[in-house]
Amino acid sequence: DIGDIVRGRDLYGRDNKKDKLQEQLKQYFNNIYDNKEGVAQNHNNGDKNNNYYQLREDWWTANRHTVWKALTCDDRLGGNAYIYDQRAIVLMEIVSLKLITNAHVLMEILLHILDYVPQYLR
Repeated sequence: DIGDIVRGRDLYGRDNKKDKLQEQLKQYFNNIYDNKEGVAQNHNNGDKNNNYYQLREDWWTANRHTVWKALTCDDRLGGNAYIYDQRAIVLMEIVSLKLITNAHVLMEILLHILDYVPQYLR
């Protein structure tokens, strides 16, 4: 899940690509940290391995809605739309423009709720 990856809490086994991704994320958050000043920098200081878990958590909280919208509301999805089902997020073909509009509204309201579900329960 994107939120777990950003926050550095991915539960599954590591491979070389995931390790490279984590290293790149550490660099990004290091740059964000270096551009902060005073209290904001002290609040988000890095841990002993400079993973910046608190900064990652704060960044994800501030940008979660924008990330979900960018992932799911792209015009390139065409006639497909992600909608929330009680058991899972499923990709469905949507023909009617009215259904597409309604699916986007549902998606914006409900899709981010899964971010609060622990990864092993999804």
